[in-house]
Amino acid sequence: MKIKNILDRKIKIALVGCGRISANHFKAIEHYQNDLELVTVCDTNQERLQKTTSEKNVKGYDNLEQCLQETSADLIVLATPSGLHADQTCLAAKYGKHVITEKPMATQWQDGLRMVKTCDENGVYLFIVKQNRHNLTIKVLKNAIETNRFGRIFLVQSNVFWTRPQSYYDQATWRGTWQYDGGAFMNQASHYVDLLDWLIGPVESIQSMMGTLARNIEAEDTGVLNIKWRSGTLGSMSVTMLTYRQNLEGSITILGEKGTVRLGGPALNQIQHWEFEDNLDSPEKIQSLNYDISSVYGHGHLLYYDNVIQVLRGNAKPQTDGREGLRSLGLLVSAYQSMKEGKTIHLPAELS
Repeated sequence: MKIKNILDRKIKIALVGCGRISANHFKAIEHYQNDLELVTVCDTNQERLQKTTSEKNVKGYDNLEQCLQETSADLIVLATPSGLHADQTCLAAKYGKHVITEKPMATQWQDGLRMVKTCDENGVYLFIVKQNRHNLTIKVLKNAIETNRFGRIFLVQSNVFWTRPQSYYDQATWRGTWQYDGGAFMNQASHYVDLLDWLIGPVESIQSMMGTLARNIEAEDTGVLNIKWRSGTLGSMSVTMLTYRQNLEGSITILGEKGTVRLGGPALNQIQHWEFEDNLDSPEKIQSLNYDISSVYGHGHLLYYDNVIQVLRGNAKPQTDGREGLRSLGLLVSAYQSMKEGKTIHLPAELS
């Protein structure tokens, strides 16, 4: 796909959806102000739209198509409900705009395929936000896996023990719905599902059980997965939004032939155990990679945007494009399929 690079000026951005995750995008745009320029915002919530246009001193729209018709933006950032991503991406692509979309890229497999196809047909990039891959603790773990320090990996366990009170879901009618949001796995834990594939490798089969135990929503607030990777590695994942009072843990534990690692803290921000047969790392070096967080989003958006800039300048390839996004979407859709049909799903599956 031959795409014209943006070389002699700032990359112009329109941000669609000015809710809670938009702050991370605004921060990244400001950080890279020598390369990026926010020119437009769009939101159907009039109060939020007016507040944002006043703070950012840019033109605002409450209608996406009108925004796309009139904006000078090169790149559209979608920080909207997940179920809207597919139609919004395809519309932006038809106007010749590159697209960044927050996780998950879509809630339905066919929608994800449609997004990739439409962006290809219109000669624009589709970037899927996977900011957790850039966190220091994750990067050093990825390196340990790629350099075979674990030897054969036997078992993997990931936990997401967070809390989302009913008041969180009541803030917007789309939250917790199957059409626009999905549940604990599709929304809150989707980055962790992505890491199971990105870190450990292609999945052979998956089985799940899920329930809506305490929240008044359509989708699940709690669930468990069993996973078998093509390498033979076995693992599981436990997710809940019902942890008492506050987020407790976002973790991944890897048990291998020559090493054991556990990343924990509220959001994989602490290396709690790091032990390898080769004994290459000092405890001080490992502890220096730990970091504090102000939210579960971490600090990866800045590094994510750096790749986007380099791609649009013609200096790099996308680290997480639409096709990469389809990998974790396939796992998520398969998990829901397993729950609904009560059986193990073998990948690649016939995803509906």
